[in-house]
Amino acid sequence: MKTDKMKVEIINRSKHQLPAYATNLSAGMDLRANIDEPIVLAPLQRALVPTGLFMALPEGYEAQVRPRSGLAIKKGITVLNSPGTIDADYRGEVCVILVNLSNEPFTIADGERIAQMVIARHEQVEWCQVEVLGDTERGAGGFGHTGV
Repeated sequence: MKTDKMKVEIINRSKHQLPAYATNLSAGMDLRANIDEPIVLAPLQRALVPTGLFMALPEGYEAQVRPRSGLAIKKGITVLNSPGTIDADYRGEVCVILVNLSNEPFTIADGERIAQMVIARHEQVEWCQVEVLGDTERGAGGFGHTGV
């Protein structure tokens, strides 16, 4: 079992505990709203919800902010720019863009688990401009090309 964990510097200016993994094999950690008063999201309304967290990710990593599946299926609440990306050089507050895709108003309370965050390695590319790409079995097929 893997035991090495990446160290990430974080400032917690919220009234809540740090994000944590719910189980030993969880990929994401829940992010909580850090607000002074509830936010009511009307149907199709969006809001930028602060978390009170500030962090310094290592070079080559990003934090992906993703919807919580329970909020999505039960309440129609999702992360608008899903997944949201927090770059390694960003030092501002982690905030979550939520949208209400339901037909009912939704109230976000202080401390509510509003999204999940996954830390992921990424690569940067150097483009090599060419005139022709190599062939594959799929070729240019896309957008449902493999069947109904």
